[in-house]
Amino acid sequence: MKVLIGFFTTESNANILQKANLANYDLAFGEECLRKNKISDVFDQAGIAMIPALYANAAGAGVIERNAFDYIESCFLKAVREHLNELDGIYLHLHGASEVEGLGSGDHHLMKKIRELTGPYLPIAVVCDPHGNLTREYVESCTILRSYRESPHTDADETKRKVAQMLCDLLKKREHIHAVYRKLPLILGGEQSVSTDEPVRSINQFMDQLELDPRILSCSWHVGYLRHDCPEAGCGIVVVPKKTEDQAYAEKIADQLANYVWNQRHEFHYTGLTAQPDEALQMALEFEGKPVFLTDSGDNVTSGASGWNTSMLRQFLAVKDLKKHVLFATICDPQAIAQLQDKTIGENTALDLGMNVDDQSKRVALKGKIIAKGPLMGNLWSGRSRVWGQTVTVRLLSQPIDIIIASNNNTLCEQHQYIAAGVDWDQYDVIVVKQGYIFPELKAKGKLCIMSLTMGATPQDTKTIPFKQILRPMFPIDEM
Repeated sequence: MKVLIGFFTTESNANILQKANLANYDLAFGEECLRKNKISDVFDQAGIAMIPALYANAAGAGVIERNAFDYIESCFLKAVREHLNELDGIYLHLHGASEVEGLGSGDHHLMKKIRELTGPYLPIAVVCDPHGNLTREYVESCTILRSYRESPHTDADETKRKVAQMLCDLLKKREHIHAVYRKLPLILGGEQSVSTDEPVRSINQFMDQLELDPRILSCSWHVGYLRHDCPEAGCGIVVVPKKTEDQAYAEKIADQLANYVWNQRHEFHYTGLTAQPDEALQMALEFEGKPVFLTDSGDNVTSGASGWNTSMLRQFLAVKDLKKHVLFATICDPQAIAQLQDKTIGENTALDLGMNVDDQSKRVALKGKIIAKGPLMGNLWSGRSRVWGQTVTVRLLSQPIDIIIASNNNTLCEQHQYIAAGVDWDQYDVIVVKQGYIFPELKAKGKLCIMSLTMGATPQDTKTIPFKQILRPMFPIDEM
């Protein structure tokens, strides 16, 4: 037996100016494609041969340029055409939150085009991020569709292997099934759906119990993605039956799970400690322990924001007689990186930091000393071994503030990234990061973690986002 393997993920944020092109993607073919999917041993143990299509990972980025998506899709479709007569199934890792200029969802378009080639019955298994948008047509095109449970996605690799094993088992048993979908009129941000908090913890436990039923193969709750306006936006439920005769039963379980989530709708809340920017700043300055992690949630690069915003830097610069040693990790400014790349460590420099495209990214005139240079490394979600760009760290001459300036918008959420940049995070009292909810290593390290409700491309107040295309009525935008 043979299975085609592919990976395509992008969290497309339509609220930033820059589009995602091929330079935003980590692209891999052949054996490297299989290695990066991290599921080869599952298929090897089942005696199933793998045919690599493409690995294309852009993490959080802007709306995808049409020519870039056309290339990515053509690689998948070429692989399907060339191997169609020998394929027994397809395994895909698709995020669900891509948006292609002039086209809509790239994930959905890709699945539609693959099904046009394979017909409706070839088994296709999809593993996905819960922060992706779904439709009935898309879900019912999948034989198996299963998302991660945890947010942050600490169970991503485990879920990939689980879905790969489900496909292996299905191919051997020759069951004819397809995923069942229910849409909920509920729209949430990722910061309101952290899995260590209620009600998500209880929802996950409920799904775990449902999966113990011998008639159910898998259950998923999809939070959805709200950083581009589209009809698909909103929460969804997916249930996959175990056997052909369990299809009708899966429909009942989908209704049961949908009702369970809907009845929790008033319980969703921001995780941890949140505050308006001025209050968040004051809390960080008054806290006696270290470090304090302060998240610039309106410029959350893990949800596709640019990382350009200087508003929190300007907040700290306005503090008189600043006593805390502060690190900004990072502020993205490719122009500043180009200006600094030929300068040496220890050299003093004057620079204008900020892309100056709006009020949030206003340019700031600074004087400082270069204290470190290094690569901008990936993390568990964006590939720890991948170099996403370059960093230069500048220590201001006027105040105890260090700024890691980055050429790209990848978040620093793991210690190895700070080490690669040449920075010791133990030196700092306050570390400002471009995230929404705090990531595991930072949460474990921080003595206090605060989400500052800043403005930007990823605002946290869902009710203020001017949606035009989503299903209405939709909670909590509408009272229901």
